[in-house]
Amino acid sequence: MATVIFDGVAYGMLLFLLSVGLSVTMGLMNFVNLAHGAFAMAGGYAASFAMQRYGLDFFSSLALAFLAAALCGAILERLFFRRLYRAHPLDQVLFSIGLVFAATAGITYLFGPSMQPFRMPAALEGQIALPGLDISRYRLFLVLAGLLIWGGLLLLLNKTRYGAMVRAAVDNQRVAAGTGIHVKRLFFLTFSFGCGLAGVGGALSLGVIGLEPAFALKYLVYFLIVVCVGGAGTITGPFIAALLLGIVDVAGKYYLPEAGSFLIYVFMVALLLLRPNGIIPRKGLA
Repeated sequence: MATVIFDGVAYGMLLFLLSVGLSVTMGLMNFVNLAHGAFAMAGGYAASFAMQRYGLDFFSSLALAFLAAALCGAILERLFFRRLYRAHPLDQVLFSIGLVFAATAGITYLFGPSMQPFRMPAALEGQIALPGLDISRYRLFLVLAGLLIWGGLLLLLNKTRYGAMVRAAVDNQRVAAGTGIHVKRLFFLTFSFGCGLAGVGGALSLGVIGLEPAFALKYLVYFLIVVCVGGAGTITGPFIAALLLGIVDVAGKYYLPEAGSFLIYVFMVALLLLRPNGIIPRKGLA
């Protein structure tokens, strides 16, 4: 039981890393970005390619994944996304889902349809034996990375000038612009940063759920569940929702494998009935 819970927490941390950028961009920009998984995939493939082709070590590849996904996000924000910030939500959905299909086709053409190979770094191989519990080193690393990024984001958004500007723009964009905040530049930086976080999650996915061209579509519903159940525009809400989702998913597959992913949707419906505005309703980013 303890091993199942720990594995669920580790999986939840991965879902948090993959989804938190979407929560920030949806909360700040009110943009329905279904292409968020494509940026995670971009970071994951960049890390995998660098490790396989150039022998880059795993930890350096995480930094590369962040930079690659952030760069893709910056380019696409400049060229396309900013043109749709005030568009109808249906236009945003159609564009972003089209981008997912385009990214899937492009990745398949460049890297093939198979799962990306991954060799676990020596420092993260094996298990740590505790009384009644064997902990995977890699999953422990996921938990620590998730906690570190969650804490770092809270500090960034609550203790820095940049965070104050983001919170002001989340509360009221027009008033924020009136106080001298360059909202378009803030959108650009925040969108790129959110994509970079997704890229890190994509790279970390290599050692847990794998990476393939269908990744962005396959896990799209998980990203949306984490953000909707946790509360778009918050940090702690998706963090809690991702942990709950990870535990429910892993425990369900372990104890009720015949139910498949059905328990995930039951969990989502039940929480949304109890908390229709999310576990933590948006009151600025926190």
